[in-house]
Amino acid sequence: MYRISELAQKVGLSRSTLLYYEKLRLISAKRQSNGYRRYSDKDVQQVKLLQQLQAGGLTLKECQACLEAQIDRELLLHRLNVLDEEIAQKQKARELLSSMLGMNSMKEWHQSMEKEAPSAHLEWLLKQGFSEKQALRLKWLSKDMNEHDQYMADFEAIFQGLDRLGPSDESDSLKALHSLPIKSGDALEIGCGKGVTTLFLAKNSAFNLTALDNDEYSLSCLKEKTKENALEHRITSICASMTALPFEQGQFDLIWSEGSAYIMGIKQALKSWKPFLKHDGYLVISDLIWLTNNPDVEAIEFWQQNYPDMATSEYRIKEMIKAGYEVIENFTQSEQSWRNYLEPLKQKITQLDDKDFTSNSLNDLRKELRIHEQYLGQYGYQVFILKKQRLKHEN
Repeated sequence: MYRISELAQKVGLSRSTLLYYEKLRLISAKRQSNGYRRYSDKDVQQVKLLQQLQAGGLTLKECQACLEAQIDRELLLHRLNVLDEEIAQKQKARELLSSMLGMNSMKEWHQSMEKEAPSAHLEWLLKQGFSEKQALRLKWLSKDMNEHDQYMADFEAIFQGLDRLGPSDESDSLKALHSLPIKSGDALEIGCGKGVTTLFLAKNSAFNLTALDNDEYSLSCLKEKTKENALEHRITSICASMTALPFEQGQFDLIWSEGSAYIMGIKQALKSWKPFLKHDGYLVISDLIWLTNNPDVEAIEFWQQNYPDMATSEYRIKEMIKAGYEVIENFTQSEQSWRNYLEPLKQKITQLDDKDFTSNSLNDLRKELRIHEQYLGQYGYQVFILKKQRLKHEN
């Protein structure tokens, strides 16, 4: 026989818990003549059985039901499912914490955040010590803060010597240029890269050009080409962020951005860049869109990971009108624009040795090339020529 203090010590529970069990008639004490409670080995075993049932995730009420009748299989299956969900959530929590400590990849988490809360994601990356340039590249390229530096070093090595970071062709640029009602004025190219389109605009229009990019190396390539073509008087280059343009409002007759607005988000770009256009100014902007309403599953999964905001042309046009633009013209970029980008990249990759790359950048680009080979045509770049609409009070 055990006194309550002895039973508490034996089963590792408090005195108040045992008294509660007794109140529920889960154990039964015998009163002695002096009024003290005494418990038997049967009570010890009953408590240990309860503890085992509770270890299985059952509530005390559910444990009591199991002790008083046959096991309720539906009840246990329900509790098993609940436990499985809790374990999965805790495993995700553990993976996230270990990732933040640099123990494994954060790619899946970054992709999830980019889909669910892109602005908060960017702000959080900035608070972790990344510059805006690094944060934007992390969002769209490396997708893993633990491997970002090595990934970007490998990425830049792969594209070393290549002029294009995305699809483009002079025929498409010329088509967009001819769609513009204006032929001269002050123009800003956002995301100019190494200046392929910048030089084209300088040679084929009378615009005074300001070329903006946040990558100093790309701008140095542009400056060399500008000097070689004696266009210094026509082109001014600026290293700055597209998310915080260092210009006066109403400064430009034309803003031109091919294949770069997705970096800050098309919707945000339409809103943020509009004030820098003059009244009735123009915006030429391109975006990767779905060209079919029934793309293949693999293509959907790939772009959900790499561009979750991808939409159809019809959807983008609605956003543009809502943002205060008139759509003058829009067209799909040519197959040649893709060949100009993909063929040099394919050729470069065949010359590379896997042993020289420790990050996933080379494999990621190989996967992208395979997706393009199989599904290009289900998606493509669409060029939109837009006119800034006057506000009602400005008319």
